[in-house]
Amino acid sequence: MKEKAGSRAVFSELKSLLKPYESKLEVTADTKAEYCLNTRHLMENKQYLFFAAVKIGKTYVSFYLMPVYVFPVLLKNISPELKKRMQGKSCFNFKSNDEKLFKELSGLTKDGFNRFKKEKLILE
Repeated sequence: MKEKAGSRAVFSELKSLLKPYESKLEVTADTKAEYCLNTRHLMENKQYLFFAAVKIGKTYVSFYLMPVYVFPVLLKNISPELKKRMQGKSCFNFKSNDEKLFKELSGLTKDGFNRFKKEKLILE
């Protein structure tokens, strides 16, 4: 897959939003183009609950955040700018670094982590 210029920088910034959670979650992918974290919560299908990921695609770098899919109320106060970056129920796409939106996404990730923790979906 050919990457567009800047994809790696965007990937790196988005990945840095997830790094603080590594110690409480499981890293299931850590490559040049994909970084993924799962919880240690085993679901009925014997799979671990997905938490978040960053992935370089053909035209975007995508940031996936499962807590907003499980608890859509977390999206209640997001900015219209961040909402425009959404594709589907839990994916945010970026072509370039955006400090303001990445800061907001960082807060949303923290809120999602805390909500998963409150619901005992993240085990200590």
